[in-house]
Amino acid sequence: MKIKVGLVGCGVVGTGVVELLLKNKEVIRKKTGIELVLSKVADKDWSRQRAFDVPQELRTVNYEEVLEESHVVVELVGGKGFAKELIEEALKKGKHVVTANKHLLAEEGRAIFQSAQERGLCVGFEASVGGGIPIIKAVRESLVGNNIRAVYGILNGTTNYVLTRMLEEGVSLQDALKEAKEKGYAEADPSLDIDGWDSAHKIAILSFMAFGGFFPFSGVYVEGIRHVDLLDVELGRELGYALKLLSIAKKREEELEVRVHPTFLPEEDPLAKVSDVFNAIMVEGDFVGKVMLYGRGAGAYPTASAVVSDLIDVSRRIISGTPCKESINWEDKSYSLSDNFYSRYYMRFDVPDKPGVLASISRVLADYHISIASVLQKEKVCKLAGREGEHVVPLVILTHKAYERNMRKALEEIQNLPVVIGSPVLIRVEEEAE
Repeated sequence: MKIKVGLVGCGVVGTGVVELLLKNKEVIRKKTGIELVLSKVADKDWSRQRAFDVPQELRTVNYEEVLEESHVVVELVGGKGFAKELIEEALKKGKHVVTANKHLLAEEGRAIFQSAQERGLCVGFEASVGGGIPIIKAVRESLVGNNIRAVYGILNGTTNYVLTRMLEEGVSLQDALKEAKEKGYAEADPSLDIDGWDSAHKIAILSFMAFGGFFPFSGVYVEGIRHVDLLDVELGRELGYALKLLSIAKKREEELEVRVHPTFLPEEDPLAKVSDVFNAIMVEGDFVGKVMLYGRGAGAYPTASAVVSDLIDVSRRIISGTPCKESINWEDKSYSLSDNFYSRYYMRFDVPDKPGVLASISRVLADYHISIASVLQKEKVCKLAGREGEHVVPLVILTHKAYERNMRKALEEIQNLPVVIGSPVLIRVEEEAE
């Protein structure tokens, strides 16, 4: 059976989708019995150079042509403005939708999915998280019999490349980011990546799927890598850790932790070994245990592969006449997000190289029920500070697990101690040890 597919937004990913559908049309038909036919491809600027030449007869600048001539509408515009209007209009016209728009789904997903469910229509969004990694399908189908306890991983290739370069080559964040731009791994303005928002949108979507409910995106804790210091990367390595921008979602009864921040992982952890632009996602279920999916998390071809996977699933629904129904009960289930994480912590303080410093800091930590696991003080990196010629050294403290609120209060008090110079550094540590 022929299924007409229309596409709006022919940028890097859109061009990849067009190329895949045209080049592998017969491969798809032989494997599935479905003939995906491109009806129209809409873009506002056809003068731009593209990696693949879209046939002239498919091109249009009028998105309404796509809506009229397609069974399924693929939205690859991005953002929340026009993209949201396009999806809403497509659903009202009875069209199924496939999108890679993580920003829109993370912040406006509830309304979009409710609208689709009311009409028995599909919204495919595999490409919104992890590029070509089939993580949405894994959570929704393969692991559906499990109570998911946690989902966490590396969801942004740009930041992972930067941190890999810092860890393995000892380059600064600024130099590593410059390299990433030169290689096309980072945008001219990489703020969404390095400030953590790209990862936050993705972990929010995964949380919706994994835990079967909704929460406001504004409740996600987001901290990027913009202020990561090479010194902490190097000191962490001496302690046996690799630094990653980790996206974490954990369920505790009816409360969730959903957060993105730089995180130290033990070097033997599988996620610590994920390097360069690759992504990896760990899912922990009560029966299956831990499952990790790994692959390229972005790029034209991996993302196009995910889009076409959704197109096949939607086409099967159309052919069978089966209404679409998500496993998320958007109407009834809402979660509150906790900001009182339970974690281990790495702290670095710049302190004078003299007796009594550690005792002053440890007293404050004890007052807030924070137990010290180990201490590292590096004299070889001492530097002359401007305060009365004191030699200043980095003092690193690793804690056992503690609550975030206690840690924040303790850090605020420690920062005001006369023995602490400048602002402390706080990095969370994820590992099994208590």
